[in-house]
Amino acid sequence: MPNSNSNNAVCRIIVDAMGGDFAPLNVLLGAAEAASGNPSLNLFLTGPKDLLSKIITEKNILLNTDCIIDSSQVIGMDEHPASAIKSKPDSSIVVGVKKVKSGEADAFVSAGNTGAVMAASTLFMGRIKGVSRPTIGALMPNLAGVCMLYDVGSNVDAKPKNLFEWAVMASIFVSEIYGINNPTVGLLSVGEEKEKGNAIVLEAHELLHNSNLNFIGNVEGRDILKGSANIIVCDGFTGNIVLKFGESVLSFLKTKFKDFAQKSFTNKLKIGLVKGAMKEILSDFDSEAQGGVPLLGVNGISIIGHGSSSPLAIKNMILRAQEMHSKNLVQKIAASVNSHLLNKNLES
Repeated sequence: MPNSNSNNAVCRIIVDAMGGDFAPLNVLLGAAEAASGNPSLNLFLTGPKDLLSKIITEKNILLNTDCIIDSSQVIGMDEHPASAIKSKPDSSIVVGVKKVKSGEADAFVSAGNTGAVMAASTLFMGRIKGVSRPTIGALMPNLAGVCMLYDVGSNVDAKPKNLFEWAVMASIFVSEIYGINNPTVGLLSVGEEKEKGNAIVLEAHELLHNSNLNFIGNVEGRDILKGSANIIVCDGFTGNIVLKFGESVLSFLKTKFKDFAQKSFTNKLKIGLVKGAMKEILSDFDSEAQGGVPLLGVNGISIIGHGSSSPLAIKNMILRAQEMHSKNLVQKIAASVNSHLLNKNLES
């Protein structure tokens, strides 16, 4: 679970109150939980002020309605990202991202339309110099500890230098957030040998091998759950397929356990005896504790959450943004990009 801000500086975070399948209620509840007992956090909500004020009052949610930044439009989950941010300039997403761009806020958090959040963040916050394509990753359940996969869908097509960029940025993120000094980096391929893979993988292997990153070479799909590397990079097309498959494992196992229990009373007893242990073991597959993931490569903090985010997930998204701000992650990533990418003349 993300840690709250450890220093005394106030972190100003804009939360998209209209983002997600269960907005605005889940967002408001999660925001209230994040703000509770957290004096170094200054929250603002974007969305229709009348609606949000009404819900806050009716549900007795511990949020000050003065923190609401009125925005009249909402970008739906199924809208085309580029068209939506252009046609809805007063949407909760665009208004919130622009507040970060103008310096009025330190971070933006949304469980809304992922493509729209990415597009707005890239367009208005801009990219860190040397980054051609920002990326989002996912923490994958594994046997070793921390294994993050980049990219998981923000870039279905990728060039070798993109994979290199993502490895550079992810190395800083994993080091700072998870406290892993010099995290290992693996390149997802169809074999461990450096000769294995398509043209993109082969060229990316050369870039990573000749860098100062802690590159351990190619890894295969089975290495994800093993946790063979702290960071695994691949194109977003492959990464999204892996992620969606991984997300299906938990519901698959729950169904199998339920079917097993229903076959006999004895089976129900067996499941009952190990239910607590199974719940703890399977918690590694639950994304709630992480809440959301940052869009690495933009010149600001933008956290993107799942559309079905619960109040707990919203809370943890906010705390992750606060932690990134307290650790100056954007500045550290920019410095690393400058060292690894610009000096190699790989800028876009």
